Order: sequence, then C-alpha cells, then structure tokens
Amino acid sequence: MKVLISGATGLVANALIPVLQSKGHEICKLVRKTKGEANEILWDAEKGFSEESEKKLEGFDAVINLAGDNVASERWTPEKKRRIRNSRVLGTRNLVEALKRREIKPKVFISASAIGFYGNRGDEILTEESPKGEGFFPEVCTEWEAEALKAEDFGARVVLLRIGIVLAKEGGALKKMLLPFWLGLGGVVGSGKQWMSWIALEDLVRIIIFSLENDSVQGAINCTAPNPVTNYEFTKTLGKVLSRPTILPIPSLAIKFLFGEMGETLLLEGNRVLPKRLQDLGFEFSFPNLEDALREILK
Repeated sequence: MKVLISGATGLVANALIPVLQSKGHEICKLVRKTKGEANEILWDAEKGFSEESEKKLEGFDAVINLAGDNVASERWTPEKKRRIRNSRVLGTRNLVEALKRREIKPKVFISASAIGFYGNRGDEILTEESPKGEGFFPEVCTEWEAEALKAEDFGARVVLLRIGIVLAKEGGALKKMLLPFWLGLGGVVGSGKQWMSWIALEDLVRIIIFSLENDSVQGAINCTAPNPVTNYEFTKTLGKVLSRPTILPIPSLAIKFLFGEMGETLLLEGNRVLPKRLQDLGFEFSFPNLEDALREILK
C-alpha cells in the first residue's frame, strides 16, 4: 500500500515505518520541517496544508495519523493544554478535510487516540464499550476521535487506537524511569493503587499493522496488554528486572507540587483497560505480561 503517516518523527512511527517498509509498503511522511527527502509532505497541524502540499495528498491507500503534542513534556499551563488539544483535534480535522478534497481518497484511516478517553476510573474494568470519563483529557480524546470518524464521510474504514502507556527503551515513560531506578531511587508513586494499562512498543506496532491489513478492524480498539498492573506492581517488577531496590516512595503532594495537573493526571490517576476487541478479533500479544515485556525491552 501507499501509506501516509503523520507524527512521523515520534517514538511509535520510528518503530513502525521500518516494519511497514519491510513488508513492501511505500511510506510518505507528514512533517513540519523538511529534511529534503522525496517522501516528505510539509504541513502544520493547526494551520493545515499549503495548496502545493495538499496536491501531494492524492492517491494514498491508507493514512496513519499519529501526530500530537507530547502530553508529559511540561506542566499543563493554559498554553500547553491548548497545544495538546489543537495538535490532535485541529490536526486531525485539517488532515481529514484535505483528504476529502482529493479525487482519490484513502480507503483506511487509522488514528491515534488514548486510554485517557476513559479518565480516572479506579478499579473499574474498562473495555471499548465503556463510556468516556470526565476531565480535560477525556474531552480532548472525544473531540480527537470525532474528527477522525469524519473520514467515514468519504468511505474510509476508520480505526481509533486508544493507546496505553507505551513501554520502550528509546523513549516515553519507561525511558524517564530508568535513571532513577538504576540509581536505586525508584519507588511507588502516591498510593501505588492507581492502575497502569501498558503496551510494549513492539506489540503496538503489530496492532497498527494488524489494523491496516484486516478489514474486520474498525472503530475504537484498546491498545493495551491484557494484564494491566497497579503502580505498586509495576514498580516492584521494574526493580526486580533491574535488580534494584524500590524503597523510596514518592508522595502524592510532591507530585502535585512538582508537576501540577499533568502529574496528577498522568502519575496519580489511572484506569484498568482491557483489549477486548483485539482479543475478540484473534490478535495475539507477544508480550501479555509485564515482566516478560520489561526483560525483552531492557535485555
């Protein structure tokens, strides 16, 4: 297939693109700054496309929309929250509207979302049938998904990837944890009871390709391993894999003081999300269990 990818310089895309190319797919990247490569199309998520760039959107078989401002890079000031929302909602809207104006439109539109859709739900078991939660990020995810679903207007099969905590040595949450854990400074965050619904990067890449190549995949799918864990379990498992102590807890007040709303939402809250639709569709995880995943990632 001829595949267009936004968010092409991010953690997920960097792992995904080589695998797609190895399977014979032709890749084109949406970028904000060009490196002068032939397979690049310039765009701005909030402003959209120039007339010249939009013409290059003709004839793609599939689009994988992974663009979005990093939610964990800094405190959630009003300006940061504006960037988080607009990079996702306006970016997806501008991309879908530009594709809609093309003569030959993609048959598949795969768009990132997040398990933040469900909000903070305690011990409640959540599947794709569960309603959205309350708060800033559930609202962003709801708007984000609504814009992606508009690709159905031109006949595309739309897949919404509700992605959990992506575990990879190259980036994301795990990379930030490794140094303090190696130094023996890792510990339970807050109460430790908050759920962490995680996914190994390798399995996420396989889910995206599974969604691309199987017409039976449509609508929202939870991209999480089938065995979520509490923060306490995660902390103890990572310490075990690294052979490091995990005896220094991080109090909730410290998280709120240091990181504000961002820390409270991403570190102290959580949800227990299961990949019901993927399992119903017969997808088999390479890493269903946390310890096996961490040992493979950190080997």
